[in-house]
Amino acid sequence: MKKLFPIAIALIIAQPAFAASPIAGKWLTTEKDSIVEIAPCGPALCGKIIRILKPNPKGPTIDSNNPNPALRNRPIQNMQILSDYVDKGKRWQGSIYDPRRGKSYKSYVTRLPNGTLKVEGCIAFLCEGFIWTPVN
Repeated sequence: MKKLFPIAIALIIAQPAFAASPIAGKWLTTEKDSIVEIAPCGPALCGKIIRILKPNPKGPTIDSNNPNPALRNRPIQNMQILSDYVDKGKRWQGSIYDPRRGKSYKSYVTRLPNGTLKVEGCIAFLCEGFIWTPVN
């Protein structure tokens, strides 16, 4: 029995850690109004809007709802909206900025078995999820 205990401990330690499925790539948002590219940025992953598919007919789409007045005229295109995503096992955790509301939220991103992404923004324990589809 004493000889089996160290073997059991070694087997438990040798188990591979669970890693979240990769999420890097280009993704069409739920509203189908923009494409977000997720890529490494330092030790984490980040995502920026690389293309606006439904432009604002009144002019450039800008970050007009940002709580910081100095940032309200910056364009939405090429804006980083996903920040500091790190692998937390079955999903990625970071922060998402919603330019429609001008707010940032704790966020989780999960690659679903069908290849889509479930993108969640959370306030406390309440999360709202959206499905993004891959763009080739």
